[in-house]
Amino acid sequence: PGEQGGPHVNVFGAIALTFKLARSPQFVQLQHQIVNNCIAFCEQFRETGFRIPYGGTNTHLMNLDCGSIKGTDGTALSGDQAARILDIAGIVVNRNTIPGDLSSADPSGIRMGTPWVTQRGLKENDMQYLANIISDILKSAKPYTQSGRKGKLRKSKVDFITLETNKVKVRNLAENSGIDYGTKKHGYPHFYYIDDEPKSHNNFVAYDLYGENVRSFLDYAVSCDISMLHPGNSFPVSINTPEKNLNGVLTCVSSHQFRLSIEKSQAGLAAAWLRDLSDGFVQFDPDIEMRLPGVIIVKESDAEPTQNIPLSAENEVFASGREKPYFIGMSETSGTPLPDFIWNEKETALKRTPLYNLHKQLGAKLIPFAGWEMPVWYTSVSEEHLAVRKAAGIFDVAHMGVYQAEGEDACAFLDSVVGNDITSLKIGDSCYTHLMDPDANVIDDLLIYRRAKDKYLMVVNASNDDKDWAWMNAVKDGQVCVDKEQPWVKVYGRNLRLRNLRDPQAGPDMRVDIALQGPLSRDILLSLGVDELDKKAISSLQRTQLCEAKVGGFDLIVSRTGYTGEKMAFELFVHPDKATELFQALLRTGQPLGIKPIGLGARDSLRTEAGLPLYGHEMGGENNLSVCQAGFGSYVKTYKPWFIGRKAYIEKEKMCQDEIVRFRFTEKGVRMAHPQDVVIDKHGKIIGWVTSCAVDSEGFLTGQALVPQKYTEEGTQIYIMQKTGPKDITITWSTNIGDRVPLPSLALVLSRFPK
Repeated sequence: PGEQGGPHVNVFGAIALTFKLARSPQFVQLQHQIVNNCIAFCEQFRETGFRIPYGGTNTHLMNLDCGSIKGTDGTALSGDQAARILDIAGIVVNRNTIPGDLSSADPSGIRMGTPWVTQRGLKENDMQYLANIISDILKSAKPYTQSGRKGKLRKSKVDFITLETNKVKVRNLAENSGIDYGTKKHGYPHFYYIDDEPKSHNNFVAYDLYGENVRSFLDYAVSCDISMLHPGNSFPVSINTPEKNLNGVLTCVSSHQFRLSIEKSQAGLAAAWLRDLSDGFVQFDPDIEMRLPGVIIVKESDAEPTQNIPLSAENEVFASGREKPYFIGMSETSGTPLPDFIWNEKETALKRTPLYNLHKQLGAKLIPFAGWEMPVWYTSVSEEHLAVRKAAGIFDVAHMGVYQAEGEDACAFLDSVVGNDITSLKIGDSCYTHLMDPDANVIDDLLIYRRAKDKYLMVVNASNDDKDWAWMNAVKDGQVCVDKEQPWVKVYGRNLRLRNLRDPQAGPDMRVDIALQGPLSRDILLSLGVDELDKKAISSLQRTQLCEAKVGGFDLIVSRTGYTGEKMAFELFVHPDKATELFQALLRTGQPLGIKPIGLGARDSLRTEAGLPLYGHEMGGENNLSVCQAGFGSYVKTYKPWFIGRKAYIEKEKMCQDEIVRFRFTEKGVRMAHPQDVVIDKHGKIIGWVTSCAVDSEGFLTGQALVPQKYTEEGTQIYIMQKTGPKDITITWSTNIGDRVPLPSLALVLSRFPK
């Protein structure tokens, strides 16, 4: 047996032994106890008010409906969140769909079985006790709904004291249960408790705190200003827990490692609180959506704790956190209000990119754009548009602003000034995000790339370059108001180094942007010549990822991003002295594959077809459209405890009734729609206006428009009245036969982005 792939003798032996054991009285008794335990378990949950699907159980398994636990917004506790919270408490369960669930990805129940706990010796009364523990934990949960890029997500927070009290009960139950083999205590990070007694020195305990996001975590978790705490220095800090306020000393060991010294009597509470904050499931603010950036390590230290440190008057301000915009348990503060940021655009002579002379050689039509003299087209907009969709196109985007944030405070600063979550970026990742003012007005939209541990690249719109640079430096230097409710506070991470990489002072670090977009763009890029290591790095890039590589002799930052909607697209950051040479090399090697230089005209038609926004059209600008109106609300992470404009943005989001849609005229040959042309419904009522329009890949006019949310469903009919404006739509009707009157053109709402 076994030589021909059949069953092995050991399998026969195992089956025989199983049958023998199953006939023993002990085994039969165990099975009865397993079922009795499960029945008692179910009944106790029913007593505490939970619904048991299927009417109960008569076997070793049971399901619990978590849906009776509801948050203030009506969100029911999901099985997934319940399982995660119970796991932290030391109770392992499975999430499980129950009758009524529509998707296994979002179950409403949890599944529990009693064989193992019964083998450990638990009886019916123990199961009732365990059911009460689980009930207490789940009933302290506060579910809520959070918006994500893929839709609504059910989340939950749990009460800290309830969680930690019941963790101790679970531990005691496990320690008092039977076991027939030797065990050892594992401790943190697997198991930790509020009543832990760490080793102390002179009645003080030291904990080492470290992790990639420890600086941002501590900005929110303790009182002192982390950006002002330098290696080797210490500040007294307060830590506000739900049970009481704790006082200790925080020492900066290195840029990403800190040491907390605290009295032994408060150590267990402090450690449990910080560890639970890192796990992200305990509520710490009335705004339940808030969570801290993690994960961080809170580990007992062998170092001597620090006590009683003297402070200068200046450091007392930093230690107290009076200039911080937020930390847990922060009390009301006061200070001298900072002025609002005021920007007055200055008239300057047209600027030119390093590629200006090449554009002239290539026969480009040059026009003024955002203060620059730029190519609008080389051959025709439609020809260049199709080249990108079918082969590849190369764009001069060297007019875009390119900045770099450096140092250990770079992440904390950027996370303060934009809406997206910069702490979540891994090295080699990038994200789309927005600069907002304290009233949540959009200053600009931008991309942020994480090049290295403490090095972030930023690319901003050319039209806003000077304004963005002035705004970020004014914020960095603490010169302008960043919070209308606390106009004296300053952002986190002010000690970063902010550099303009288009400034000659950047020297060899100078960078400008060249975009290579289209399905054959990677083939063309690699054909310049690249070693195997860099070829692998470029070939493995996923969308929004970046790497640094030497391609064709050029030192490049290669990012798989773009502004055309193409899945295969790159932005190449090169030294401006090498920009023309790189552009020519790509044109030369890509010519057999159909590459073309692309002007602003096709750049606009490509991004419009893809549903991408242009500042001043789909957001910001004269109409002051918000991020949520533009349809990019999922890129604003309101779970961050603070960023500039957070409170105002949340209020705007609640009031938002209009949204940008993509539309397409149903017929070819209709008149071009222009920004501010009105949109009307089938009854002739004006419902919005056009923000952008261009010819798409199939020759139809495709555009974007702001309309009420009830008109955003794909397939909705809308009408565009071309060559009109929202402020002057009066039409004088002639009574003479043969006169012509303007008629609106029919369009259909498309999906927000191409599928």
